[in-house]
Amino acid sequence: MGGQIDQRMVLLLLVGSGATYAAFEYPSFGTALLVGVALMTLLHHLMKNR
Repeated sequence: MGGQIDQRMVLLLLVGSGATYAAFEYPSFGTALLVGVALMTLLHHLMKNR
């Protein structure tokens, strides 16, 4: 990375932040954090070869 943050990392952080916010704002959706982690993992694997 060389001291700079790339677009993939920004996208992963945004998706993770959104999932974490949903988990804390709406406790009835207890799986929101798990879904956020799954989405981050999926995006990471899809964008790994770029």
